Amino acid sequence: MAADGNTGTYRVTSSTERVTVTSGPVTTTTTTRVTMTAEGLGAGRHRAALALDIGGTKLAAGVVDATGSVLGRARRPMPKTLDPEVTFAAAVDCLHAALGDAGLGGRYDYAGLAGLGVGCGGPMQWPSGEVSPLNIPSWRDFPLRARLRDAFGEIGVLVHNDAVALAVGEHWTGTGRDARNLLALTVSTGVGGGLILDGRLFHGRSGNAGHVGHLVVDPAGPDCVCGGVGCLEAIASGPRTVAWALDEGWRPEPAASGSAAPGASAAATGDPPAGPDSAEAGGARAGAVGSGAEGDGKPAADGYALAASAAAGDKIARAALTRAGDAVGVGLASCAATFDLDLITVAGGFSQSGPIFWDALRAAFDRHAGMEFARAVRVEPSSAPADVALRGAAAFILAPDRYAWVG
Repeated sequence: MAADGNTGTYRVTSSTERVTVTSGPVTTTTTTRVTMTAEGLGAGRHRAALALDIGGTKLAAGVVDATGSVLGRARRPMPKTLDPEVTFAAAVDCLHAALGDAGLGGRYDYAGLAGLGVGCGGPMQWPSGEVSPLNIPSWRDFPLRARLRDAFGEIGVLVHNDAVALAVGEHWTGTGRDARNLLALTVSTGVGGGLILDGRLFHGRSGNAGHVGHLVVDPAGPDCVCGGVGCLEAIASGPRTVAWALDEGWRPEPAASGSAAPGASAAATGDPPAGPDSAEAGGARAGAVGSGAEGDGKPAADGYALAASAAAGDKIARAALTRAGDAVGVGLASCAATFDLDLITVAGGFSQSGPIFWDALRAAFDRHAGMEFARAVRVEPSSAPADVALRGAAAFILAPDRYAWVG
């Protein structure tokens, strides 16, 4: 790929690339000859980066320019598998689909991109990028950064926590643009956070700072997947909230699993509405537990159905969302007192389950944030939940002066 002066224009002509992706027992080899002009991948403000957001139920990828605009995107459900190669192949496929959506073709010379930024669930070894996401059982000490560097060999790859990418996205182009001290929280398949302190991304000693989902909000509460007891995630995540409702006797109505308001739809996947890629993400349900979760024709017991039941007045469903919102509010009050923040933003599909959740969150925050500086912290929904983590992952590459990377 050759640069056209300093204009930021790159051209690929007659570029042949051989790509091999192995998924379990299946190996696919593709040879593609591409003739194209890729505008906007050059220097300065016209640079663009590839971005990947890896969650417990979905994969999202995008091509993002230095202004934060998403030039192309793709979305895929996270495979239900214990095979790490199947999961990795799905991630690579999602990245190629995003390149295609940006008009860059499925496989081409990547030298014109500034790099690949990745947000993935944790914990992880940082900055080397071996990941062990609590909600992705197929990856344990999986060398994600090294594998992506092999797959996209002509560009650099940086891997950080997905909630850290959320925080960076909020601070770079979102609600938190003017905040020097920011916590970005996601409430979805899991619960996580990322911190901007004194205007800079805060990594912590091991790069795992911001695991707000593992604040203890109820010492007598349920066991958590992390090994702790009474963690915020064990109470307020989408799957745990649905499981609690089922234990209390809630059952989804048939209509609840078909169509509902946008907030309920977001709760179904545990992530924001998918927009144009929603069909590709069909079936990914963060709260899927028990009846209907495996496509047996019964109503799905998931966050979608729970939010719809709550909106229809079901007492148990309303209590479940209230319980989740209350736990989040308690945890955020502790964060406000600890970090002396300007702003807390909340994203993730389950956070969009409706006013019952938010009313409980705000009431609990107001009740537990005792000191004046903590009460003054603004708590707001994420400004652009469908894109903000992708933008943040790209910002690891495109704005290193503000979101410095070590390694």
